[in-house]
Amino acid sequence: MNFSKRTEWNTEESALSRAHRLRLLAGLPVADLTVSNPTRCGFKYGADLLSGLTDTNVMDYDPQPLGLLCAREAVCGYYADQGVKISPERVVLTTSTSEAYSFLFKLLCDPGSEIVVPQPGYPLFDFLAVLDDVKVKGASLVYDHGWQIEPEGFRRALTPGTRAIVLVHPNNPTGHFTKGWEALELAAICRERGIALIVDEVFLDYGFAQPEAVSFAAGLDGVDVYVVSGLSKIAGLPQMKSAWIVATGPHAAAAMERLEVIGDTFLSMNAPVQASIPGWIEGRDEIQRQITARVTGNLAELDRQLKAVDVVRRLEVEGGWYAVLRIPALQPDEKTVLELLEKGVWLHPGYFFGMEEAGWLVMSLLGPVKEFQTGTHRIVNYFRTHQGDNNCLVDHQV
Repeated sequence: MNFSKRTEWNTEESALSRAHRLRLLAGLPVADLTVSNPTRCGFKYGADLLSGLTDTNVMDYDPQPLGLLCAREAVCGYYADQGVKISPERVVLTTSTSEAYSFLFKLLCDPGSEIVVPQPGYPLFDFLAVLDDVKVKGASLVYDHGWQIEPEGFRRALTPGTRAIVLVHPNNPTGHFTKGWEALELAAICRERGIALIVDEVFLDYGFAQPEAVSFAAGLDGVDVYVVSGLSKIAGLPQMKSAWIVATGPHAAAAMERLEVIGDTFLSMNAPVQASIPGWIEGRDEIQRQITARVTGNLAELDRQLKAVDVVRRLEVEGGWYAVLRIPALQPDEKTVLELLEKGVWLHPGYFFGMEEAGWLVMSLLGPVKEFQTGTHRIVNYFRTHQGDNNCLVDHQV
């Protein structure tokens, strides 16, 4: 049997996954500091959350390639609350941000085209791009008293086959918000090369008092900008599979014509979810308050506990749900994570997100408070007893 080369993945269970699975099967305790699903973190959702799904009006099937108008108007209202005015004619609904990326790759790229993605970054991009016959090239973020975009690094990553730069604003997992000066630099690059800018803003509402947290839906002069977001993070509802694309820029009208055909080809959004989107967007504040309080509190707890160990440093974070730890690069991070798992705590090695194979750990700030406290204590104790008090930390520069 011949299968597509785009599906030639290595699907064997990794050593990390196997060790984690076996520990759980053995019934041994694990403080999970990788959790990113808000529905499993003890947050309270409104009693009427599912009421919109029972709307009998959705029994009349009315396929709309861009999505139901009421839902797209609700998306516009979300941006209006941020001071950004957009038209529902510039919005297309999708079942997920992953599908939104696929739509945009189909819109912008031919087979073999390239996109440029900052590193560290979200590892799913590689899979999404390959499935649409698109190549991913990385452009490194730099760390110097905070994460930053290095414009020349992006220019060096561009080739004649580049069709778009992809940003996550704030970045996952670094929590870096794209600042105004960085946006202007990237806009200049996009205009020079005639390429688009795709901006994922799923974490936009979760900033740590960042005045720069402005949506790219406002647009950039002379640049085709496609903003991707959805209710997975905005309303803490990943299971509802509702997201969108907002198109801005000089070719937005032409882009929407093509996106409408792409949407019409798949018609993937179901009517009950679309009918519920206005209510979920309107009621987002309560779950956002809970998540923000949890993430902020866990970050403060992390900083408090890290005072007890000199060889671990928490890097600056401006938003999102994750924290990056700089650790001694004495051994591969995979080995460190396995040793930490034996101590009863589970977190990500940095190379999952495109970092070097030694010197980085990534942890979620979303988990229940007591579990987070326990896991952080085990991390601190590990470094104090295994790698602590020897002043062997390598240079903190990325």
